[in-house]
Amino acid sequence: MTTQLSVVIVGGGVAGLSAATFTARHGLDTLVLNREGRSPSGSRTQSGDAGGSILRRNAHLENYPGFPAGVNARLLLDMMAEGADRAGAERYEAEVIRAVPDADGFDVETAAGEAYRADYVIAATKNAVDYLPDGVEIVDRGKPFVVTDERGRTAVEGLYAAGRLAGKPHQAVVNAGHGAEVGVTVLEDTDQPFYHDWVVPDGYFTDRGRDLPPGCEEIDDAERRRREDASRERMCERFADPHPSAQPTHPSLDGE
Repeated sequence: MTTQLSVVIVGGGVAGLSAATFTARHGLDTLVLNREGRSPSGSRTQSGDAGGSILRRNAHLENYPGFPAGVNARLLLDMMAEGADRAGAERYEAEVIRAVPDADGFDVETAAGEAYRADYVIAATKNAVDYLPDGVEIVDRGKPFVVTDERGRTAVEGLYAAGRLAGKPHQAVVNAGHGAEVGVTVLEDTDQPFYHDWVVPDGYFTDRGRDLPPGCEEIDDAERRRREDASRERMCERFADPHPSAQPTHPSLDGE
């Protein structure tokens, strides 16, 4: 059985999670396929740090805006994943082995035999390119990178590359930002109305005789306070205790 989706994102690091947050929040059926996430049955699975984002190896992330004293890199990834979940994205554990385009989209297949049908595919793996179709231009600079335009579009229509795979510098904030840009590019390319994801005070647009732009939301003071309270409570919960995962090492050091 093939599952129909709007967007399949291959890779659940900062670029993939950031892209997913934007596409899912705008209402596109978005699935992130990564070696960590949830199984297709819906249960959460973990395949270990070696299969996840390289950021998990970072001992303490100290150049990510919004965290003046730094932040645990694994906690940051977990919070980004939670944000994508809250936006409506699904995340499954899977290794994508091919993404085959045709005139109407892509057939995406995993090593376990799951099949997905997507209108758009965002490649957000670090170096893996074997699953990409013919027609994608790859350059080798010691590691393979995908050639894209300035907005992450590849030579294959409907296929995008985000983050490190698209040749972006190896900083978390750069890759998160590029993932967001690629996500917004997909929204623009769908030809659906989209302004930007902006929550504003009640009446900000409508009291000036303007229609609420697509993607925007007006909230009153009570709702603003409720959301702020919920945000503080959630952040306090997240930072109350040390992150439970062990500090992973480089895979070449495993077993030493």
